Amino acid sequence: MHETATLREKLKLFTIILVPILITQISLYLMNFFDTVMSGRVGAADLAGVAIGSSLWVPVFTGINGILLAITPIIAQLTGAKSEHEVPNKVQQGIYLAIVLALLVALAGALLLNPILQLMDLETEVRHTATFYLVSLVTGIVPLFIFNTLRCFIDALGQTRVSMLIILTSLPLNVLFNYIFIFGKLGVPAFGGVGAGIATSITYWLVCGIAFGVIYKNKPFRMYEIFSNWVKPSLKEWWEQLKIGIPIGFSIFFETSIFSAVTLLMSVYSTYTIAAHQAAMNFASLLYMIPLSVGMALTIAVGYEAGGRRLGEAKTYSYIGISGGLFIAVFAGLVLYVFNDTVAAMYNDNPEVIELTKHFIYYAIFYQLADAFGAPIQGALRGYKDVNLTLVISLVSYWGVGLPSGFLLANYTPLEPFGYWVGIIIGLSFGAACLLARLFYLQKKLAKEKKQLAIQQHG
Repeated sequence: MHETATLREKLKLFTIILVPILITQISLYLMNFFDTVMSGRVGAADLAGVAIGSSLWVPVFTGINGILLAITPIIAQLTGAKSEHEVPNKVQQGIYLAIVLALLVALAGALLLNPILQLMDLETEVRHTATFYLVSLVTGIVPLFIFNTLRCFIDALGQTRVSMLIILTSLPLNVLFNYIFIFGKLGVPAFGGVGAGIATSITYWLVCGIAFGVIYKNKPFRMYEIFSNWVKPSLKEWWEQLKIGIPIGFSIFFETSIFSAVTLLMSVYSTYTIAAHQAAMNFASLLYMIPLSVGMALTIAVGYEAGGRRLGEAKTYSYIGISGGLFIAVFAGLVLYVFNDTVAAMYNDNPEVIELTKHFIYYAIFYQLADAFGAPIQGALRGYKDVNLTLVISLVSYWGVGLPSGFLLANYTPLEPFGYWVGIIIGLSFGAACLLARLFYLQKKLAKEKKQLAIQQHG
């Protein structure tokens, strides 16, 4: 990351940062995508079991990952302020915190998984797949959370291409492991949907090991000596990260958990309906990686400029990201509309599942438009380290507006399961509008404070 003088330079640098993040996010999500698609080839019960397992895992993973994402604006602002000597300590403390959080998640899963699944009206085969898919994933969460911390450090330096190469290396291996463990190849038993969890866990260990090697041996990371002179764990340092990370994590959790809640509420419908809903949501969520990546790139760019008190440049990056996210969202909507038959057929060959999936995809077109507007704004706000109000907005818009309206539409109108998707659209649109208002207010406030400071210094 470096300073830029013109709009053209900013567009070029932002693109250089964004494209590798986008490829990385899509590749990461493709692991879940291939889990779902390849499990669906075994049968509808395996697809539904992985769907239920994913609906429980994804909000937990994304919420905790949000806490770890605090490292990105912290490092970006330090480098923007030319305080690189503080970086190793921040990263080491982030690794310690990642390990603690992973162990807490594993403990919570051991205590709560069976009670939660027993509350759901699931077929025996679906419940078995969901349970052991999650048990398999848990064996890889320590290296996953450490990798995410290391990736935040790598990305905060603007070296997003490195993260991309690490993930691109591991993705084909994940597909290979899926093939082996789901379908039973090379002498390994066929685990069905459970095999997808085993394969993904192995992949998590691989990407963590690769990240350690890259940071230890390659420039510019080795100059920071992240793995030398380890400091002791510090609750004070953890709290600094948690003050930023907890609001980010809960904000992401409130957003992703509404999709999981909808999947769980749909357990009253047929296995085919659950499978079709998950298939449509899976592909639409893959497209969501685009605006999410824009938001992550904005956190780096805005954080770097805000750290150096270059507020005009930070504001320009914000508008570049938001407008770019909207443009891409329109294109993604067209892709969903034109290729809905092809997308639906990728997940299952059952005609009823395919037809239901196509109907869900039409609603996904509209919800991803609202999401594509809100995600870049959230990324910009994180760059400013403004995260507390975003938490409140997420809670109100998703759980106070989106889920209740979806429940009413699903249960008291002819929309039935599709009513939940309309509720999601309403909640996401409300949240995006509130986030935009917050961004305008914050930028105006910071500009006023900078102007007053300049007057005092020259007065």
